[in-house]
Amino acid sequence: MSTVKNASIQRVPFEILLDQKSISRRVAEFGRELTEDYAGRLPVMLGVLKGCLVFMADLMRTVDIPMEIEFVSAASYRKGTKPHNDVILGGASTVPLKNRHILLVEGIVDSGKTVKTILKALERQEPATVEIVTLLDKPASHRSSLDIKYKGFSIGNEFVIGYGLDNTQKYRNLPFIGRVLEF
Repeated sequence: MSTVKNASIQRVPFEILLDQKSISRRVAEFGRELTEDYAGRLPVMLGVLKGCLVFMADLMRTVDIPMEIEFVSAASYRKGTKPHNDVILGGASTVPLKNRHILLVEGIVDSGKTVKTILKALERQEPATVEIVTLLDKPASHRSSLDIKYKGFSIGNEFVIGYGLDNTQKYRNLPFIGRVLEF
């Protein structure tokens, strides 16, 4: 078994864009909004792996109504900071979605291609409603119009890491959102 020495792990330079307190405050606000908006319904929180993981875990603990959770995997970034033209979807929901209220949870909406691909797949299952919930939105990067009802923070066209978001599968464990300075 080989080990990786710390010196051989190259770290990307970044600066903090959103600290833990700011994120926690916004997630708590989301929880209150969703609790109010979905009172009397049983929504399905459908998380887009892997970037939603930390956000969704925190978010679902702030929602004070019964709900179900499910995940779908999607990848448009494979290596580095440039998205590919195609989106790879994996994992199908085991929860029936027909006539259900779906909350599509994303860590970040960049070009919107991943969300559009998932929305198209969801349409075939005939849900009652589908709303997008994202911690971060990059509106200047959208390639088409998106209706995002629950948006945490709008950011510029910068590459970010932390709080579930990665750079080649690293940095998801940072408790804040960092802006990558250079590669």
